[in-house]
Formats: sequence, structure tokens, C-alpha cells
Amino acid sequence: MKKFIKLSAWLAVSAVLSACSEPAPDVVKFEGFAQGTTYHISYWSQTPVDGKSVESEVTKAFADIDKVLSNYRPDSVIEAFNTNPTDDSQLVGDEIVGLVKLAGKVSHASQGCYDLTIKPLFDLWGFRGEALTIPDETALQQALAEIGMDKVRIVDDSHLQKPAKVRVDVSSVAQGYSVEKISRVLEQRGIHDYLVEIGGELKTHGHKPDGQAWRIAVEKPLPGEQRMMKILTMPRDQPLAVMTSGTYRHYFDVNGQRYSHILDARNGKPVTHDLVAVTVLHDNPTVADAWSTALLCLGQPEGMRLADAENIQALFIQQQGDNLLESKSRALMASHLPIE
Repeated sequence: MKKFIKLSAWLAVSAVLSACSEPAPDVVKFEGFAQGTTYHISYWSQTPVDGKSVESEVTKAFADIDKVLSNYRPDSVIEAFNTNPTDDSQLVGDEIVGLVKLAGKVSHASQGCYDLTIKPLFDLWGFRGEALTIPDETALQQALAEIGMDKVRIVDDSHLQKPAKVRVDVSSVAQGYSVEKISRVLEQRGIHDYLVEIGGELKTHGHKPDGQAWRIAVEKPLPGEQRMMKILTMPRDQPLAVMTSGTYRHYFDVNGQRYSHILDARNGKPVTHDLVAVTVLHDNPTVADAWSTALLCLGQPEGMRLADAENIQALFIQQQGDNLLESKSRALMASHLPIE
């Protein structure tokens, strides 16, 4: 499942274990390729765990997610829903309905800036390809006529209904949902100390074997660079997900103007504000995923007001010339999370 909406933090996990009187359990690590990106999983357990079985279950979970949520597989459930030529109620399952419910709430709170139905706009602007195509106003208005979360109706916990031309793209929540689903695989095997990272989006629970907290690094949001900007020390006694959206990876520069892949569903155009990255911290990765994209879409002033109103822990990064300006929501400041 290839990602287009999300640009992410990069991961730095300390592997140094302190000496102790008895050998500490080893941290088990494995990695792979899924959803058009890489994943890295670290965990340890006081009780014996069949590592090969864990890896097998993780691989199966990725395959199951892909069959349901991938907008790049014509045989996925979401694409079957998108390509159905009628507006009849369709069985899509509780996973997709749950994601649409969450996205609908975030879309409403962002006054429509964030929207799962913007896929036709991505195609129109050329963000699915290699070249920008700036649409004329007529084409833009025609595309906007097929955009809107209000066009997707939740029939019940497993059925959705929409006009035939409306397309639903769950990329802005799928990676967060995947992080949570893989985390559940570990927890079901009795693993409660872990770090799950997919394409830079991550969730931690518990701590390292020596009792120290997991520590992760957030990337500096500049094109062509992978330098650490902030280090977060994660809580040892509760789950926490870190999700970042940014404008600095996927964009087009045309005639001296930058066109970001972050599109405002209200006007159908790439955002033009100076907010280049938003990192959201939440115990639910899917919620954090949706909010990071929505706040980035809104820009710093409007996004900060909404984050404060919704009690969202968010770190905003603006680029003004050569300077990067940081600002934190009230909830993030009140959390006292160690951020270096």
C-alpha cells in the first residue's frame, strides 16, 4: 500500500543496554518491506516467545490489511467499493466503516480541509505521476463536484453507500491503522514491551529490558535531508503513537513556485502556507494519523486553534526563509513529555 499523503518522522532507537547482575532479555528485532515502505519492529518479553511465529503473523497481518485497504490493488475491498458502478449500499466490513467514521469526525472539525474523497484531485494535479498538471478552473470545479465526505453515507457497521463517481482514499489513516494492527498482533502473543514502526510512523509500549524508555527521533523537515531535529523520550507506563505529516518530500517546483501534495479539499488546490510538518502524539495511531494530516492542511494558526480545541498533542514546524519555527499545542506542553 503506497503512501502519498503521509510524510514521516524517522526512527532512532537506542540499543545500548546497561549492565546488571543478571542478563537482561534480548531485544528482538526484525524488519521488512510492506505498503510501499519499510517496517521495523523491536520487542522483548519476560516469557518465551516464538519469534518465527510472531514474524509470520505480522506478515499475514500486512497481507490482510492490503487486501482490505490498498488503493493500489484493484481486488481490494476499498477499490471494489470505489469502482462499483451503482450507488447501492455495499458491504465493506467494519474496518473501513470505522476508518470512515473517524475521518468524518476529523473532516468536520477541520471544516472540510481534510477529506478522504480527494483522490480525483490528486489525479488531476498529477501527484500520482511524475509531472505537475495545473488544471484550469473548469476542470477543477468538475473534480470538486465529486469531492466531499458528506457524499459517503454510513449505512451500518459494515456497509457504506456513495455516488458511483466518488472515490475514497484511506492513505491518510491506513498507515496509522497498520501500526495499531501490528501492535495488537504483538499484544495477543503476550508481548507488552515493543516499538512498531512503519515508514517512520510508530507506536511504543512499555520500555527496554534495562528499564529505560524507548527514544525516537523526529526528522528535520527539509527536502533532501535526513537530519535529526528532536528526540522524544516515550512514556514507560502507557502506549504512545507518533505520527508526522509533511509537505517537504512530495512536491513539484514549477516556475519558481512549489506545489505541495497536501491538497485543501475545500478549494481543490495545494496548500500555500508555511507549515511544513506536524507531529501528533496520541495513544491511538489511527487517530494521530488523521489529525496530523488535517492540522497540516489547515496551516499553523488555524491548525493550532483546532489542536487546542480538541486537546490534541501536536508539534508544528513552519519554514520561514532558512528558519524553522516550532510551536506546541497546549496539550503537548501540558504533557511534559521529554522533547530534546
